[in-house]
Amino acid sequence: MFVMKFIGLTIFGFVMMEFFSYAVHRWLFHGIFWRIHETHHVTRKGAFEANDIFTLVFSCGAIFPMIFAEKPLLESIAFPLGLGVAIYGFVYFIAHDFFTHRRFLPFKSKNKILLTIRAAHQKHHQSAEKQGLEPFGLFLFNYKKFFRK
Repeated sequence: MFVMKFIGLTIFGFVMMEFFSYAVHRWLFHGIFWRIHETHHVTRKGAFEANDIFTLVFSCGAIFPMIFAEKPLLESIAFPLGLGVAIYGFVYFIAHDFFTHRRFLPFKSKNKILLTIRAAHQKHHQSAEKQGLEPFGLFLFNYKKFFRK
């Protein structure tokens, strides 16, 4: 019973991060934090950009619940939620930084889902403007519009 709860909370943490990321990206990154996030929409000079600071902030949102979770961990609520957030961050980093933007350890793939995610995200980066840059989610968008045959 504890294992199913743990797995369910981990999946819930992962899924909710996409909705959270969409909202933060749309209304905060393209709002009050635009001057920082704009560095992600222009040509990068060097390995890092100011926008990378958000990665550190979000990683704390994954690490703190896992560190301060009550024991035993299988009965915890905080630990599996933090784990779901951490898994989301890891998958996001692979799909977004390595595959889509080809940063750090770039790789190529002919996987249709990855190619669809890349096409949608590249649509978001079609300009360095602050407004009108749908889709804001990495995994949450209209797949029919971008799915390559």
